[in-house]
Amino acid sequence: MFFDPLYMLIMIVCLILSAAASFKVKTAFAAGKRVYVSSGLTGAETAARILRKNGITDVDIVKGRGYLTDHYNPVSKKLVLSPEVFEGTSASSVGVAAHETGHAIQHATGYKLLRFRSTIVPLANIGSSVGLWMVILGMILGSAYQAASGNLSLGYYLALIGIILYATVFVFTLVTVPVETDASRRALVELENAGIIRSGEEQESVKKVLSAAALTYVAAAIGSLLQLVYWILRSGILNRRD
Repeated sequence: MFFDPLYMLIMIVCLILSAAASFKVKTAFAAGKRVYVSSGLTGAETAARILRKNGITDVDIVKGRGYLTDHYNPVSKKLVLSPEVFEGTSASSVGVAAHETGHAIQHATGYKLLRFRSTIVPLANIGSSVGLWMVILGMILGSAYQAASGNLSLGYYLALIGIILYATVFVFTLVTVPVETDASRRALVELENAGIIRSGEEQESVKKVLSAAALTYVAAAIGSLLQLVYWILRSGILNRRD
């Protein structure tokens, strides 16, 4: 099935979407690096100011490694900023730092979609690692099961369970879109209210960086949906006599 023309087409579409979104993020981040915020705050200082403003005192801001590896860990309550964001004073640096701080605010305020996403992470991990193998095994057993009675085979049930598990991956990527866009919305509001960004150019640069980042999550959700639909059709679970 890995040489199925339809599957290959879907994979090509997914790669194009992912590459285009990644290129957009890198381009927007590079452009934003050339715009320095008039407040002179670094990404780390930006995050600290926003956290204090929202009364959040139990989140640690630490410098991570790599390029654009910024993230918020709700388990350890650590805001990890890449070196360029941690130390930078550009629109890109404060924008990314504020976005990740937006997740910390979501966590502190009990944002429901963030809680739901965190809840399904274990299932999504199982679905991405085991789900498709169950579907493939179910397809193999199902094709070997020859019965005119129409009784459902073991292969059918394996494929069905595999599809359900893999569906959690799509749900995760789908829920991630509003979670990330909400964090970006909070980031922009906090940056403006705290006076970290002031000029129109600074605001526009931050908006472009945050909008470009959102495209990566949209691309991931579309790719996940295409693969889910493919495996539903390919597995034959819609044909109960297979």
